[in-house]
Formats: sequence, structure tokens, C-alpha cells
Amino acid sequence: MRRKNYVTADMYPHTSQTGYFFERLSHEEALDELLRIADYRRLCAERDALRARGIYRGLGLCAFIELTTPGPAFYGVGGARISSQDGCTVKLEPSGKLTCLTGVTEQGQGTDTMIAQVVASAVGVTMEDVRVLTGDTLVSPYGGGTWASRGAGIGGEAALQTGRALRSNILKVAAAMLQCEPDDLDIRLGKIVDAATGEVRLDLPELGRVAYFRPDTLPKDFQSELTVTRHYVPRHQGFAFTNGIQLSHVEVDVQTGFVRLLGHWCVEDCGRIINPRLVDEQIRGAIVQGIGAALYEHLVYDEQGQLLTGTMMDYLVPMAAEMPDIEVGHVETPTAYADGGFKGAGEAGTAGAPGAVLNAVNDALAPLGARVTAQPITPEVVLRALGTL
Repeated sequence: MRRKNYVTADMYPHTSQTGYFFERLSHEEALDELLRIADYRRLCAERDALRARGIYRGLGLCAFIELTTPGPAFYGVGGARISSQDGCTVKLEPSGKLTCLTGVTEQGQGTDTMIAQVVASAVGVTMEDVRVLTGDTLVSPYGGGTWASRGAGIGGEAALQTGRALRSNILKVAAAMLQCEPDDLDIRLGKIVDAATGEVRLDLPELGRVAYFRPDTLPKDFQSELTVTRHYVPRHQGFAFTNGIQLSHVEVDVQTGFVRLLGHWCVEDCGRIINPRLVDEQIRGAIVQGIGAALYEHLVYDEQGQLLTGTMMDYLVPMAAEMPDIEVGHVETPTAYADGGFKGAGEAGTAGAPGAVLNAVNDALAPLGARVTAQPITPEVVLRALGTL
């Protein structure tokens, strides 16, 4: 049923009935990968066999679309002073190391690592040679900060363009020093090498020393530019839409109404992946947040409007003991509207987890003719659906 209703590969680019523009999504590929990594047919057979023994397990799918890297029309059209651009400054220090200042900020999602990786790859140095500074608006280029799954899609693209520009400038300095053409040279692992043979011609610390302290040895009409700033704002589309699908595997105790999580799978497409481990852990954390909404977290008020779940003792959040193994897979569909092909990934986990858990619970209850339509799915909600409370 899901596959019949997908917008298929041959229908892109696609504009929805509500006017949203989808450059390219990968629903079919994501579904195929999910069924593979979860061994879906085996899970279905196991579920059906256990039902005959009075054990009620369920499988729930939830496909999702996430909007990331919001462009100028998202907030700007409403007059909100929230920037949709980001800036990045990268400079080569005399030591041969790089210092990077960026408008995006680190909030625990790995922005510093992501930016360092992009800059290192763009220039041709190791990540250890890149120092990233964020969060200081006094010195960093103006940008929108960290929100709305935009760090890699906007901040990462700005860092990529900056790194490429600095790389070009470094090669011009090296060519002036070595009396050759910039195209004859390359930067690999922090060294200037012959582009054709890979032979090391110059170290970056030596280039930095000459450019900063002995520019008198360079041609008189040459000026080195070893500090570069670039800005990036997405203009071609309002959002870089991403997509994915999740599968939840649960067991429902029909005597107590308790829902036990047995496994959870997610396949998502955030464009070109910069750091797979960071993406995986962002998605796992977001899935946990989504599971919390599905099963545990609830704001309860009394008749006078007094909040009764105002402490962490009363307001249940998911803990490690309640969480199942979460397996994450990927499909990569880079956006063609940015050189890096990056999209956002921060909210992909929360987008599908609640629906997948709800569908799984209803699949488990289907043989009993019961259906849950509210979250969080507490034991009380389950028992009321079964008619035993």
C-alpha cells in the first residue's frame, strides 16, 4: 500500500498539491533498505507464530519527510529577523595550521567536528590541523546559528566554499615560491605536492613563514591572501527536503497494558553524509525523544490547571533501560543545488518514531479488535482500548 502511494523516482522534480517543491526524494530506496536491514519477513513470521500462543507482538512502519536548511522565505517573509545565511572564515596560520570561525554553533550534535572535517577535506589537510571557533558573534561571520537542521546544509556549505577558496589562494602562494603554475600543484595531507607525481615540494609551515614574515622574497606584484571569508544562503528552494522510514517492533502485555520495545530501525536520506557516526547518533537520540513522546512523556493538569507532572520524578522520560537496540541505515541523495550536496538530519528521528510505535502497538492489538488513537500510549490507554478498564 505504501509503495503504491509513493512519489516515484521518475516523477521528480515534483511539486505537491500544497506548493512544496521536492527536488528528489528516495522513498522507494529507503523502504527497500529498511526491509533488508530489519529482516522484515522474518519478523512478520515470528509475530504471527507467537500470536497463536497468546503473545501479542506488532510491527509498525512510518514514512516521513523532513524539511531542512530553511531558505530566506521561511522566516524572512514574515518579518522575523532570523538569518537564513551562514558565514565562515578560514585562515592559514604561520604554523601551517588552520583556524576556522563559523556562524553555526555547537550544541552537542557534533558541529565542530563536521565543520573541521569539511574544511580539512576542502583545503587538503588533516582534521587535527583545523581549529574551529564557534559561538562568538563578536568575531565570527554573521549567520543564523543552529536551528532547524541547518548546520551542515548551510553552515557546512559555507565552510566548503571557504575552504576551497583558501586552497586556491595557498596554491597561488606556493606557485609564486616555486616558480610554477598553481595547476601544477596540489595540497595533500598538509603538504604542497606535485599534482602529477605526488612528490612533496613544500610544507605548509614553510609557506606560512614566507607569506607572513618574508613576503619580500615573493614577486613584487604578488599579494598573498591567506584569510578567506565566504557566505552561503540557499536560494533555489525553500527547503532541502529529506525523507526516510522507520520500523518499530513491540510486544504488548494485554493483562497489564504495558508496551515493551523489542527493536527499532530507521533508514533516512540526508543527502551526502559528512560523518556517518555523528549522523547515526543524532538520529538515535532523536528516535529516543520520539519514543518518549509515544510512550512516556505527558503533561498532566488538574481541574484548576495546576501541572501535576512538573518534576523529572513525575514526568517520565525514556531511559537506557527502556530503549531497544536502534539500527540506522542510509540512502544518499545529494542536493544538486549546493556543491557539497549536504542536507539536514537533526530531526529525522523524531519525525517517524511516534508514528512507528503507534502503528506497531495497533498491529499487536489487531487480533483483539482494539485500536489506540492517543499518545502517550500508557498502560491505561491500552487497557481502555481493550475494554478491560
